[in-house]
Amino acid sequence: MRVILACGGTAGHINPALAIADEIMRTAPGSKVLFIGSGRRLENKLVPEAGYTLENIRISGFERGMSPKQIIKNIQTLKNIATAQAQTGEIFRRFKPDIVVGTGGYVCYPVIRKAIQCKLPTIIHESNAVPGLTTQLLAGRVDKVLVAFPDTANLYPRPEKVEYVGTPVRRDFYKYNKDEARLKLGVDGRPLVVSYWGSLGAERMNEIITDFIPRNIESRMFNHIHATGGNEAVTKAFIRRLQQKTAGMNIPPWVDIRTYIDNMPAVMTAADLILCRAGASTIAELTTLGRPAVMVPSPNVAGNHQEKNAQMLEKIGGAVVMDEKDCTGEALYNVVKKLLSDKAALSKMADAMKRTGVPDAANKIVRVIISMI
Repeated sequence: MRVILACGGTAGHINPALAIADEIMRTAPGSKVLFIGSGRRLENKLVPEAGYTLENIRISGFERGMSPKQIIKNIQTLKNIATAQAQTGEIFRRFKPDIVVGTGGYVCYPVIRKAIQCKLPTIIHESNAVPGLTTQLLAGRVDKVLVAFPDTANLYPRPEKVEYVGTPVRRDFYKYNKDEARLKLGVDGRPLVVSYWGSLGAERMNEIITDFIPRNIESRMFNHIHATGGNEAVTKAFIRRLQQKTAGMNIPPWVDIRTYIDNMPAVMTAADLILCRAGASTIAELTTLGRPAVMVPSPNVAGNHQEKNAQMLEKIGGAVVMDEKDCTGEALYNVVKKLLSDKAALSKMADAMKRTGVPDAANKIVRVIISMI
């Protein structure tokens, strides 16, 4: 098979595409997979690291307002779409794809639109509980819409085209059992709490965690791995702020502060509780592994989709949701303390998460791709 995958912007769009690519190569060795991105830092890092070829096109996103500045930017975006479609057409002529699959991000729009014009089979995968702008624009015209959450077909203009498959995760997330993961990380017998707020970090949430950590240092209740996101400068600033709040106290070895969690499958598998945003990729990983979570949805995302994602998990009993504006270090610590003190309740949350997961999501998607080709 010759498959083009269009994705970009965030890990929530890129990681599912990488999982699909891995499953294509596992299922049909000798296939060719090409990624089309928008040139942003994250896809430029993750896609080549995974061993796949990436070609970038010039595209920008739409602004959701009517200020003069936003109108000017949207006019420029319309011009960029024309350029991006021309670039995409040239890529199609060289690569000769059998099918084009989009997993989200504004780069999908010109790529999928060009594929429709070329009468190629097309798929759009929506990882969030509600369709994003790109999916809304394309859903009525693509051949198939694949969704991450059940009972959401009525949100799309052509429900008969919608198929529930879940969101795929990389095969590394099936690599360990919990005991193996804890041994690999060298954590002691206390519970392990993991916190992270996305690869770009979140200044407000990092500030809250600097008030959260001293309470755990005092109580010694659990091991803690925290990723600041951003870059090394962000992590250094975080540690300075934490030392100010602890009067220069040494950070114990069981509080592990990192910029980025590069061994996420082992860390999440070892965790007893995860504190995080509610992005689509994170939710797929939580439900695949069956890990309970305290979720603080980002208020700075399109359509407030993270809050809707989190509410879905809270409704089934897998997560506790906190509003960022009401979240403090003390409030977050009290929620974590209560959950870790009730093992039965934590176990029920884990079971609820696991029941929601679709462990064979990547295989389901590849079967759809094969059937369409």
